[in-house]
Amino acid sequence: MTDAGIRLPQEQVSPLRAVLRRLWYALAALGAVFLLVASDLDGYKDSYDGKVSLLDALYYATVTVSTTGYGDITPTSDLARLINIVLVTPLRIVFLVILVGTTLEVLTRRTREDFLTNRWRSKLTGHTVVVGYGTKGRAAVRTLLENDRTRDSIVVIDPNGGVVDEANEDGFVGVVGDGTRSSVLRRARIETAKEVIISTQRDDTTALVVLTARSLNPKAVIVAAVRESENDPLVRSSGADVVITSSEAAGRMLGVATQSPAVSTIIDDFLMYGTGLDLYERPVKPGEVGGTCEQAEGMVVAVVRDGRVIPYAKVPTLLAGDRLVVIHVPED
Repeated sequence: MTDAGIRLPQEQVSPLRAVLRRLWYALAALGAVFLLVASDLDGYKDSYDGKVSLLDALYYATVTVSTTGYGDITPTSDLARLINIVLVTPLRIVFLVILVGTTLEVLTRRTREDFLTNRWRSKLTGHTVVVGYGTKGRAAVRTLLENDRTRDSIVVIDPNGGVVDEANEDGFVGVVGDGTRSSVLRRARIETAKEVIISTQRDDTTALVVLTARSLNPKAVIVAAVRESENDPLVRSSGADVVITSSEAAGRMLGVATQSPAVSTIIDDFLMYGTGLDLYERPVKPGEVGGTCEQAEGMVVAVVRDGRVIPYAKVPTLLAGDRLVVIHVPED
């Protein structure tokens, strides 16, 4: 495995398929030598009866590519010897390389993976680190992709190697390890990350991951999910910018759906990006400064000012540096 737990996405080839492919290449090399010999049977001599048949040609091809070389059949004409020098000898080498291909692959794989890992690291900056690739982590990643993020800008961390393999199959770089350890987070280049999403199975683990991530990257936006609301202050004090209480949010949705199914449908629509109404955040435009939320472009529902989210009704005038939370209405 590359670099202590880093797994780059790559095409997975089954061992049986790899062996069969090498066997096919070996047979192709053997067949090529047979055809070369069969095309000029008179250029070879058999020490047994002086003549070379097609069976003798196949026999000669077999002992030649395997470098056994009994010497009972030999090229005698200049053309046959030239073909052996120019074509048969390279095919013999190719045949041997194919036979030891598994060993060569093991020897070269580490070098290739080290090269790919170093190249990946040198280009990785402004990316998103996702700690925990469970149900919440996968949903967060899907949302990022729907918002025009690329797969190579997302790095997944999970202690389960099988889960990281699934992330690789989805096209993401994965790191196998405990997200509470700084060494594991450094493998994901958290120092240069723009955002960190934490969705572990336990709230205490989430708090430790947040604390470690914040110590390694003071500027990144850290978003964490907790199961219980009583752990919200702990995770925020550890350094999280946004904390989502998953269990209570689901409970509220259930309650709203019971009392007002239409409202529940609208909220669910907001959560499913690209399917209807969408919420997005943008900076205030120069022409909007000094005006009201109603005069701004789009349906403004809130204003982010000095880190606080203010409902639009409480913002009489838009200021430079404000960020607007706007509802996007799809066109018919």
